[in-house]
Amino acid sequence: QVQLVESGGGLVQAGGSLRLSCSASGRSISSIETMGWYRQAPGKQRELVARIISGAITIYADFVKGRFTISRDNAKNTVDLQMNSLQPEDTAVYYCNVEIKRDYSLVPYWGQGTQVTVSS
Repeated sequence: QVQLVESGGGLVQAGGSLRLSCSASGRSISSIETMGWYRQAPGKQRELVARIISGAITIYADFVKGRFTISRDNAKNTVDLQMNSLQPEDTAVYYCNVEIKRDYSLVPYWGQGTQVTVSS
């Protein structure tokens, strides 16, 4: 009931910046409770990067260290991730995630992923 389309990945040199964007659509978007970004590097588990809860509470992974900023546009149903001071260890596939409130639980939906590669 929710479709997610991501954009903005690519190749950047260390110290550079990228902005990821995720657009949500579908008949359940009015029930979105959280929007966020996760990433998965080769051989590693998927991990949280940042998320916004109830449109107001932001949570960041420790490794973000003030380099990344997540923002949500409720009118457009989008969530963006501004990434600055990128390092080679940030190389991963980045996935958009939303959670829909359904009854008394949260149902997750995932985007297809966008590759971010940071060269040294």
